[in-house]
Amino acid sequence: MQRHQWREQTEEGILMYRAEYHASRWSLMTQLKGAEDWDMKEELTRENWEKLREVLWNKYQRKRCPWELVDKIDRRLEAMDEAVEQEGE
Repeated sequence: MQRHQWREQTEEGILMYRAEYHASRWSLMTQLKGAEDWDMKEELTRENWEKLREVLWNKYQRKRCPWELVDKIDRRLEAMDEAVEQEGE
């Protein structure tokens, strides 16, 4: 299992993200800083995938993440683009 975390400043405060990769599946949880529990995201949005990809890319640059994870996210983003193009036709 791999775990990757990042933070984002929002109007409500600091929103913390935790992405876990286990058994070829990603899960994403969020928590407002200072809150007790993590909230599990049922479905990741394109924005979530792009942020995760950025985090993984930065870790890959520092040799802290394998390229395969970055590549899998890239392929997922490409598939999302293709699905949007097909809906538009």
